[in-house]
Amino acid sequence: MPFEAGDASKGAGLFKTRCAQCHTTEAGGANKVGPNLHGIFGRTSGSVETFTYTEANKKAAIHWDENTLFDYLENPKKYIPGTKMAFAGLKKDKDRNNLITWLKEACA
Repeated sequence: MPFEAGDASKGAGLFKTRCAQCHTTEAGGANKVGPNLHGIFGRTSGSVETFTYTEANKKAAIHWDENTLFDYLENPKKYIPGTKMAFAGLKKDKDRNNLITWLKEACA
């Protein structure tokens, strides 16, 4: 199932509870355990210069868009074997759609 626009306000809540401990979204924001996500749409995996990625993330060379994020966020370790991202994923399509809809606003 491909990405479908969701509810950005619900996505904001998901980010706060499931992602914000490891990621920031504002322009010029700090890297934490994970990289800053500002500008993620259109970016290639493993390409934030100020963040240390695993070789798996760099070699995956994934072009991030709504559909690649939709698939990745279901199970990051399955999508990029060898990633250090500890997040187990969002199994519900609706949750992934909501989060990505919010990220499109927050990371632009």
